[in-house]
Amino acid sequence: MRNLNLDQVQTLIAIADLGTLAAAAQALHLAPPTVSLHISELESRLGAALVVRGRRQASLTPAGQLLVDAGRRLLSTSDEVVERVRRRAQGLEGVVRLATTAGVSADLLPPLLEHLARQGPGVDVKLDVLSSAESMARLRAGTLDLAIVALPQASGNGVQVDPWRSDPMVALVPGAWNAPAQATPQWLADQRWMSFGPATQMYRLIAGWFAQAGLNPRPRMELNHPLALRSLVAAGHGVAVLPLEQPGVGGSDAHGQDTEGLLVCPLHPPLLRELGLARRASELHDPAIQAVWRALEAFATPSVDVRQAAAGDPT
Repeated sequence: MRNLNLDQVQTLIAIADLGTLAAAAQALHLAPPTVSLHISELESRLGAALVVRGRRQASLTPAGQLLVDAGRRLLSTSDEVVERVRRRAQGLEGVVRLATTAGVSADLLPPLLEHLARQGPGVDVKLDVLSSAESMARLRAGTLDLAIVALPQASGNGVQVDPWRSDPMVALVPGAWNAPAQATPQWLADQRWMSFGPATQMYRLIAGWFAQAGLNPRPRMELNHPLALRSLVAAGHGVAVLPLEQPGVGGSDAHGQDTEGLLVCPLHPPLLRELGLARRASELHDPAIQAVWRALEAFATPSVDVRQAAAGDPT
């Protein structure tokens, strides 16, 4: 059987998105007979009906829906390959697929990306926000180049994980509250506290801290976004336990994220959120990945020296 024609797959996806062959033809700047021909040839090639043509709407058959779902991934990969080839032909270093966890705050990411742009002006960074488990899986599958992941993560299967950041966890308390000098597990357990969801490493980290004190309190609210949690604290809805990140290069202040209007209480006993950099070992010497890696190093906390920690440092 001949290979799929991606233009024809794109036509099918346009029909799925827009609902009619005529709308798909207009969006793709094709003549309506060309759209019909694309679908007929796809159906002939696959030996399956893909589209049910109604009076006003066109709907997909189960086979058509399957092809649309897979086709979106095919087109995304195709676009990425074309872009990487084009950039390399223009003398640019390439595209680096970077993932970060949701636990990296909205205050750390902008200076990080700004520094990446300065350090590697020829590198286009494609950023995804993924769970650490998903990042590791995609690195092993070859669909990511680098990832910021919550530790611990095991190296292996072609993926190397090295320490990167070690940020102290703190309790962010509404400014109008009477907060203690240090937040203990018992004090937090007695408050309206908010946290990341149970499927996250952040939740497990905090749960382990409570467990050491013999406690297992439930959070009042669960949100997997640090900025949203901080906003709820500022509005007086409760306390959030979050990392206090010091951005380093490009940071606007000594304390990392903006805590104006909030009280910052260190945890007692102390608790650290550990992050690592994961990379595909097979891409170790790619110049674009090296450029991004060097930029990320600038945001390592002082206690973590990525270059010394890395076995086979790419720099």
